[in-house]
Amino acid sequence: MRVWPGQSYPLGATWDGEGVNFALFSEHATRVELCLFDAATARTESMCIPLREQTDFVWHCYLPDVKPGQLYGYRVHGPYAPQHGHRFNAHKVLLDPYAKAIGRDVAWHDSMFGYRVGDPAEDLSFDDRDNAHCAALGAVTERKFRWGKDRPPKTPWHKTVIYEAHVKGMTMRHPDVPKHLRGTYAGMATKPVIQHLLKLGVTAVELLPVHHKVNDRHLVEKGLSNYWGYNTLSFFAPDTRLAAATSPHETIIEFKKMVRTLHRHGLEVILDVVYNHTGEGNRFGPTLSLRGLDNSNYYRVVEGKRRFYMDFTGCGNTLNMQCPKVLQLIMDSLRYWVTEMHVDGFRFDLASALARELYDVDKLGAFFDIIHQDPILSRVKLIAEPWDVGAGGYMVGNFPVGWTEWNGRYRDTVRSFWKGDGHAVNEFATRLTGSSDLYEHNGRRPYASINFITCHDGFTLQDMVSYNDKHNDANGHGNTDGDNHNLSWNCGDEGPTDDTNVLTLRNRQKRNFLATLLFSQGVPMLRAGDELSQTKQGNNNTYCQDNELTWLDWNLSAEEQDFLSFVQTTVKIWKEQPVFQRRYFFQGRSIRGKTQKDIHWLTADGKEMSDADWHSSHARCLGVLLNGQMTDEIDERGRQINGDTMLMLLNARDREVGFTLPGEDVKTLWRLELDTARAMPESRRHPAQQAYRLLPRSMVVFRQKSRRWSFFKLRHDEGSPVLLKPHVEKDVVSSAEPRKLRTELTTDE
Repeated sequence: MRVWPGQSYPLGATWDGEGVNFALFSEHATRVELCLFDAATARTESMCIPLREQTDFVWHCYLPDVKPGQLYGYRVHGPYAPQHGHRFNAHKVLLDPYAKAIGRDVAWHDSMFGYRVGDPAEDLSFDDRDNAHCAALGAVTERKFRWGKDRPPKTPWHKTVIYEAHVKGMTMRHPDVPKHLRGTYAGMATKPVIQHLLKLGVTAVELLPVHHKVNDRHLVEKGLSNYWGYNTLSFFAPDTRLAAATSPHETIIEFKKMVRTLHRHGLEVILDVVYNHTGEGNRFGPTLSLRGLDNSNYYRVVEGKRRFYMDFTGCGNTLNMQCPKVLQLIMDSLRYWVTEMHVDGFRFDLASALARELYDVDKLGAFFDIIHQDPILSRVKLIAEPWDVGAGGYMVGNFPVGWTEWNGRYRDTVRSFWKGDGHAVNEFATRLTGSSDLYEHNGRRPYASINFITCHDGFTLQDMVSYNDKHNDANGHGNTDGDNHNLSWNCGDEGPTDDTNVLTLRNRQKRNFLATLLFSQGVPMLRAGDELSQTKQGNNNTYCQDNELTWLDWNLSAEEQDFLSFVQTTVKIWKEQPVFQRRYFFQGRSIRGKTQKDIHWLTADGKEMSDADWHSSHARCLGVLLNGQMTDEIDERGRQINGDTMLMLLNARDREVGFTLPGEDVKTLWRLELDTARAMPESRRHPAQQAYRLLPRSMVVFRQKSRRWSFFKLRHDEGSPVLLKPHVEKDVVSSAEPRKLRTELTTDE
C-alpha cells in the first residue's frame, strides 16, 4: 500500500478521483493509526497505517490505492488519565467524526468501553480488550449524483407551514407505500405520501434526526431503541437504518433522491439536528469516537474535576463550544447538509446549550456569530429549540435576529385557554397575534414564533384531550420519565371511552386547538399524525418506542377522516387569507392616517373590549376582527396586500354565548367559514348586529362579504384613543422540554 503525506484539509476521508485523503484532528494524541477493513464482517483490520504527518494538530495521509467503499476507523494513542480529562485507548477502533457514511454499526460488547465494566475503580480502570470486531466503521464515499434542475423552494417564513415527521414512523404502516420502501427515505418520497402532504397544505417537512445515531446498550437489552434519534453518532452520515438501500453510498443517494422529489413538489426539507451532545453519554458511556479522539477538547469537562462532564443536556455530556475545532465540526456538518444534500434548514435541539460560552447562555456567542456571517448558513431556515436543562437555559424570545424559535409559551398558553384555566385571556391574545412581547424588542417579526400545540415530545393531540396523566410504563422507567406538566384535559374520562358526550367534546377540542394554531400570527407547525387522530395510549415520552405505538396508522374511521378533512380545510383558509400571514405585528391603532385599525378585540356584545374586560377574571370568551385592508403590508412588487376581513370568535366557557356580530349596519354580511362545534350549515350568511349562538368550548371563523370595510369608530376614554392590545403577565413560567430524564444541570458526579 502506497502512503503519501496528504493534506490537513479537508478533514475526513476525501476521494478526489484518484485516491483518498485522510485527515483527523487530535491535539493531545501521541500517535494515530488508520485502520482499513476489508468487509463489515471483518473481525479485525486488514491494514493499520501510522499517520506520520501532523499539521496544526491534524494527522493526515493520502492513499492513492484506496477507492470509495473502503471501510475504515482509527486507533488513537495517548494518556488514559480521566482525572485530567484524557481517555485515550488505542485498543479501541474509533469512528471518524467526519465520516460521510456508516459502513458498519455498533455491536454492543464490554470491549466498547474504555474502562473495565464492573471494575470497582469504575472509569478510572483501563480496558485492554480489542473492539475491532464490534466497532462502528466509516465508509469512503464519492459525491457523484445528478441533481438536475433541483432548486430550493425558498418559501418565505410568513407563508410556511411546517410538518414535523419521523421518516420511519411516517410510512411503516402506510398500505399504499410498497412494503420494501416503508419506513425509509424512499418511502417519504412515494406518491401517497407526497399527495397527503400536498392535500394537507404544508410547505415544509421537518424530519426528526436523520444523523446516524447510536442505540443505547440498556435500551437494546430491553428490546427498545433510541427511536427519536437524539443520540448522534455521526454528524455527516444519514442513518442507514432509515434507508431501503443496503450500501453506504446508496443510502446517501436515496436521501438525495428524497430531497429532490420533495423539492419538485414545492416542499422544503428541514432537519432536526443534535449538536449539543453525542451518544457517548457520561463518564460511564462507551468509547465510540470523540471520547477516544480527544476527550478534553471535544467535550465540556468540569474544571478542577476533569473526570466529570458538564451536562446541560440531560444526556450525559455537552459538546465543547469553546474549542474552535468543535465549532468547525458543527459548521462543516451544517454546510455539508446544505451544499451536498440540499436541505433547506435546521431545527437545533436544545439550542441554548450551543450558546453557553462559559456557563451562562450567551446569545452573542461564537456559534451565532459564525452562523450570521456564513454566506450559506445565514440564508437557510434556522429554528431554535430555545432551552436546555441547565440553569438559565429557558431562552424563549432571546435568540438573535435571523433565528426563529419553538414558542413554548405559545403552546402552554393555548393549552391553558382551551382547558379552561383562569387568567389566561391576556396572554392568549398576545400569543394569538405573534408574541410581540417576545420578538418585537430586537427587531424580529411575527414569523420568529414557531407556533405549536404538540410535537414529537409529549402527548399527541388526541391524547392531550384524552388523558390527564401520562402513562409511560412501556418505557421501562416506572412511569417516572416524561413531563408531568402537560396542561392536558381528558374531557371527563381517562383514556378510551364509549361516552358519546366525552367523545364529542374531545373532537371539538381538537378542532379548537388546530384552528387556533392555524389562525395565529407566526409559523404554524403540525405534528405528523395529529391530523390522523393518532394516539400513543397516553405515553408522552415515546423516545424508545420503535413500534406500532409510534408508527402512523393510515386506516381511518369515518370520524377520523372527517377530522382530517377539517385540518385540510383549515390550512386552505389560512393560505387563502393574507391577514393570517402578516409579516408585521398588529399595531391596534389607526395606520397611516386611516380611520380603521388593523385589529379589534371584541366582547360578546360586539363592542370593543375595554381595559376592564381584559382584566376580568371570567374573560373566557372574546372576538378578534382582523382588517383585510392591510395598509402596512406590501407584496414582493411593492403593492398593498388586500384580503378579506376575518372575524374569529372563541368561547372557552362551558356554556353557550350569544355573540353579536360586529358592523355598523345590517348590510354588513358575514360568511361562516368554520365552526368547530357544528357541521357546516346550508345557510352560511349572517348579517351584522345579529347574535350568533357560540356553543360551549368552540371557535368560529367568519369572512366579511361586504364590498366595503365597516370599521369601528375609535373609542375614546377621557379624550385619548385606547391602544387595544392585550396586557401580558411577565412572570409566566413555561415548562422546558420533557424528553430528558434529568431536569437540572449536573456533572454526573
